[in-house]
Amino acid sequence: MFNDIVIEKTFVPEQCGRAVKVGDYVRYHYNGMFPDGKKFDSSYDRGSTYNVYVGKKQLIEGMDRALVGMCVNERRLVTIPPQLAYGKEGYGDVIPSDAILNFDVLLLDVWNPDDGVQSETYYTPENCSRKVEVSDYVRYHYNGTLLDGTLFDSSHTRLRTYDTYVGIGWLIAGMDQGLLGMCVGERRIITMPPSLGYGSNGDGSDIPGQASLVFDVVLLDLHNPKDGVTITNQDIPQPCLRKSISGDFIRYHYNGSLLDGTLFDSSYSRNRTYDTYVGKGSLIGGMDEGLIGVCIGERRRITIPPHLGYGEEGTGTKIPGSAVLVFDIHIIDFHNPSDTVVIITNYKPEVCETLAKKGDFVKYHYNASLMDGSFIDSTYNYGKTYNIVLGANQVRRHLVIPPHLGYGERGVDGEVPASAVLVFDIEMIEMEAGLPDGYMFIWNEEVSADLFTEMDADKDLQVLASEFSDYILRQVNEGKGRLAPGFNANLIIENMFSNQDRNGDGKITEEEFKLKADETPHDEL
Repeated sequence: MFNDIVIEKTFVPEQCGRAVKVGDYVRYHYNGMFPDGKKFDSSYDRGSTYNVYVGKKQLIEGMDRALVGMCVNERRLVTIPPQLAYGKEGYGDVIPSDAILNFDVLLLDVWNPDDGVQSETYYTPENCSRKVEVSDYVRYHYNGTLLDGTLFDSSHTRLRTYDTYVGIGWLIAGMDQGLLGMCVGERRIITMPPSLGYGSNGDGSDIPGQASLVFDVVLLDLHNPKDGVTITNQDIPQPCLRKSISGDFIRYHYNGSLLDGTLFDSSYSRNRTYDTYVGKGSLIGGMDEGLIGVCIGERRRITIPPHLGYGEEGTGTKIPGSAVLVFDIHIIDFHNPSDTVVIITNYKPEVCETLAKKGDFVKYHYNASLMDGSFIDSTYNYGKTYNIVLGANQVRRHLVIPPHLGYGERGVDGEVPASAVLVFDIEMIEMEAGLPDGYMFIWNEEVSADLFTEMDADKDLQVLASEFSDYILRQVNEGKGRLAPGFNANLIIENMFSNQDRNGDGKITEEEFKLKADETPHDEL
């Protein structure tokens, strides 16, 4: 007869994070057999593990010894002599006197009343600007298993994060503790004893009583109800002549992502800026706030808590409920509907006695671009100036033109975006003074008293269109008169002739000429 237990380790797991010690609480399955192989008891048959403290005489002495040093998922075949089992007395009708007992034991769980939550981080993101604190709201994915690896729940299978407050009793105590200090993107294993999990009763279905729980957690989102909009990663161009205010119309590019980096939208992918008013409720609250005070060309990151974004509902597709939003934006331009043309003189000759005015004919070169520097057009590419009759005021070097004074909300397809502010750098090459407002022809000297006779070249007492045109062009060539610069001379003269030819018969009589001369002159004679 042998005097001590005999242990045969039939399976030993590769990893053993913890071995049973005296005073630990264990859950295990077993089959109990006599040496002849006859089974006398089995936890499997009862459908429940055997749960007990080790080394506190709640077991036969041989089993108390046999369980010490075991690892979870380890399997042992234990042979126990009678003196360490039920001895001469046996156990009722089940165990006879002086019986040798064999137990095939599989350890499923081990914990100690002194245990607390154990957290093991196996992935830490490079940047961690903030960690979970009590009263924060978090979104995370998890796999929940028993200590032996049996899966009892997973947010991944539901394709939805678990969203909750931390530290205020919405979670089991072990999770309330285990999530504290996590960074977004961090992955950790949270192990807790039953006292911090579902206790002696379990959850009534997948989690048995007195079970240790293991949660493999990845944190995806984190905010606090007190959070406001956060502005970071600012790149402000210099100089910044103006910052956006409420009521401005703004064009910007953006990448929108969740806090874990998941991209949900991008203006770049559509190859078109997002164009909108700021501060008028056209945007989610966080963007309305985050776009105030920006400069043209500025880049910034705007982080928006859900109560200033899409709230508890999200968008139903790309943005989940209670999600923090991160927008990396680039301001292309902005303007206000009350804006006028901004004129900046980069160079002005020392002697500048004649200023361009409405009606003057000017020749100039220009480079046209958007506010972000994107090229639109340039006269230098064509090797010739742009020639126009001025509408009003002066031509200077640098013009900033709001869209309502440019190409408006539609822009120019393929060239100028809708609602774009325009920038023109102008160099005036030549200027010819225009005529007074409302005139297309003026005399430079006193008008002849016998004007009709001078026009009537063939002396037939009527002036044909050819005679009229020849006469006017001769006056211009001799410097006696001027046509409005920048306009088609032939069209001006045709219009002047039509105004004199009152009956429209293609010739002007002396009577028609006298009648017209009595009226207020403009481009007429």
